[in-house]
Amino acid sequence: MHIMENERLPRRVQVLVAGGGPVGLAAAVELGRRGVDCLVVEPRSTVSRARPRCKTLNVRTMEHLRRWGLADRLRQRAPLPTSWSQDVVFCTSLAGHELSRFTGVLGLVPEGDRFAETGQQAPQYVLEELLREAVGELAGCRLVLGSRVVAVDQDDDLVTVTVEDGSGNRSVVTADYVIGCDGPRSTVRDQIGSRYVGEQALRPNFGFVFESPGLWDHVRHGPAVQYWVVNAAAPALVGPLDRTGTWWAIAYGVDRETGERTALDVIEGVAGRPVEARVLSTDPWTARMQIVDRMRNGRVFLAGDAAHLNPPFGGHGLNTGLGDAVDLGWKLAAVLAGWGGPELLDSYEAERRPVQERVISEATANMRVLSTELLADGLDQDDQAGADARQAAAARIQETKKAEFHSLELVLGLRIAASPILPGEDATARGPLVGARLPHAFLPDGRSLYDVLGEHLTLLVRGHGGEEQPFLDAARARGVPLTVVHLASSADRDYAGLPGARLALVRPDQVVGWLGEEAPKDAPALIDTLSGHTRAGAAHDHRPAGNGILDR
Repeated sequence: MHIMENERLPRRVQVLVAGGGPVGLAAAVELGRRGVDCLVVEPRSTVSRARPRCKTLNVRTMEHLRRWGLADRLRQRAPLPTSWSQDVVFCTSLAGHELSRFTGVLGLVPEGDRFAETGQQAPQYVLEELLREAVGELAGCRLVLGSRVVAVDQDDDLVTVTVEDGSGNRSVVTADYVIGCDGPRSTVRDQIGSRYVGEQALRPNFGFVFESPGLWDHVRHGPAVQYWVVNAAAPALVGPLDRTGTWWAIAYGVDRETGERTALDVIEGVAGRPVEARVLSTDPWTARMQIVDRMRNGRVFLAGDAAHLNPPFGGHGLNTGLGDAVDLGWKLAAVLAGWGGPELLDSYEAERRPVQERVISEATANMRVLSTELLADGLDQDDQAGADARQAAAARIQETKKAEFHSLELVLGLRIAASPILPGEDATARGPLVGARLPHAFLPDGRSLYDVLGEHLTLLVRGHGGEEQPFLDAARARGVPLTVVHLASSADRDYAGLPGARLALVRPDQVVGWLGEEAPKDAPALIDTLSGHTRAGAAHDHRPAGNGILDR
């Protein structure tokens, strides 16, 4: 393991990551798997289980974990297997009337070839502990615990970072690049003069974790990953952390002082009857809809909560941050390896900001209707008036909340409309799939199409091939690693993911960079664009590119 606590730090690294939460650790995994020398600096010595925070790992996050060889390990540790439940229930209380439900939520159910991995419900600490282990298993990665970044200074060539341990001792580390993943109170963000822009909700919320082993005895609605409780005594959102009696809850409109005084009353209101319970931890919060005015200053970048904040409804926050880490990780690695040009780093904010803005917008829309907005008279009455009230509530729930729980179009359908490393500024001219996630398929041998992609650029060739040589020549001349994958004719049977195209160039993040029926007239220009170089004056490292042809 390469985990250090208050030990002597290295004087020099390629990338220093400030903050070892899930986003910082994900950035280190992406970098370390690509051979980058990386140091993660994290103030917390241990991962706290008191505040589970994010509990939804979406399909796209699980596809990245699969690429890192970690998806199965994560599922083995998740307290709630996907088979246990894929439902969200709205009810007057856990022991009361059901109002409505959504099934097959949050990507927890397979949909044929649509994705390589289903989503997974897991407390944030499960992911964080796994990623700490994964960083420790990578030769080039080091994780220093109990220390924090307190100052960042840079010139044209290097970043100088001051790190302080728990005793106040300071060390200086120089790095080629720094990634600030140090959360909402980011020191790195302050040091580069970046600031949040946006809004903050007025209504407080009181999050807490409690233990009530007997609560399951009173749940009338069967297993669910979330229960939205709609009653005047305790309008709240609650869900299980495990199957043995540990729960998380959010009491809407409740401030810290009130929540700490009345948490047990909220639990009884949620349950719908008196229950034995013990509060384990509290986490008051207020929703923020904010994004920084800039995510980069020279050699310093921001990712995750240090760059953007959104309401938790829909479960997009951590997943978006992990997407930041993947995007920036492969691009930094390419530049440090010598085959990536400056436009790769310029593309980080150009590609991620529209995603972050869309996620903030969707999460804000989800927040407009919570349990407090669904309150109505008579919902718990056992008469016709009660039945009518519940029917009206169910109609409103289905109308207003479906997008929150069935959001695969947002998770999988995001497309980069414009980027300096994608061909053509006119989106219509380059086709609807360029800039989008490569459509997924399972191959005849059961493997995912994603499993056969190379670590760098990949040329997919459908059918008999013979068109790959111009790409290989251009990539080799520019030192760009390119893997050619011939999809066997049996794998090509009904694959409609790339309509009208026998050739596809795929980026390291599984995004389609180019499509065509035949090689372009200027393959070098295309390789230049995808690798972040301009044709004029581009400096290339002509080291061996490691290009190869694989029949997969």
